[in-house]
Amino acid sequence: MNKKLRKAVIAGNWKMNKTPSEAKALIEEIIPLVKDADCEVIVGVPFVCIETAVAATKGTNIKVSAQNVHWAKSGAFTGEISADMLKAVGAEYVIIGHSERRQYFGETDKTVNMRTKAALEAGLKVILCLGELLEEREQGITFEVVAKQLKIDLAGISAEDVRNNVIIAYELVWAIGTGKTATSDQAEEVNKFIRDTLSVMYDKATADATTIQYGGSMNAANAEELLDKENVDGGLIGGASLKANDFAAIVKAASR
Repeated sequence: MNKKLRKAVIAGNWKMNKTPSEAKALIEEIIPLVKDADCEVIVGVPFVCIETAVAATKGTNIKVSAQNVHWAKSGAFTGEISADMLKAVGAEYVIIGHSERRQYFGETDKTVNMRTKAALEAGLKVILCLGELLEEREQGITFEVVAKQLKIDLAGISAEDVRNNVIIAYELVWAIGTGKTATSDQAEEVNKFIRDTLSVMYDKATADATTIQYGGSMNAANAEELLDKENVDGGLIGGASLKANDFAAIVKAASR
């Protein structure tokens, strides 16, 4: 982390977990544990829990994120949710391009770009996910894969939006939900590459100001080591975000 240049952000991705009543209970458990956080704290909840989460976090330092958004404002897209709908129910952030969306639901860099533009246009902030598969890392093409994703995902998006309204979450796809993690040096290496690529795509000021999270089984035990790295500005937290004490421990690690 380098808080002199950019904010640290810990975001929980609850995935397909928690009913509204369960979400309210978990948030109420988290609130007192993170009230003094020296980082931004976000909970990414299922669509049906957004209004509950917004109400439960009112007056606190916790912000609410959705987990996906459609690129169209309205239309014949059964089962989808628009950016305006998310904004209307109080979401401030939306996660876009998560590896599970790419793996199971046909997400591509093109659709990630379309979703990102729609979210930004509606006034939402974006947590943009990207990262390589295990076979891509083993083939030694991590940098090529990540650079391609970054350039397509952010095509047509201004430096101002990237600086102010986009968080990038580097996901090691092979580490998500497996309990495996990259070493802190591996995380730092790719996060630095992302920042260097942003500097070429935009400028150094934009690159320096952009929060780049690590998303790959960050937990209470490894958070401090990962967050000690210059270019690891927080985490997109999966399983550990469903346990109040574990999530709070990660927030504490980012609050140093």
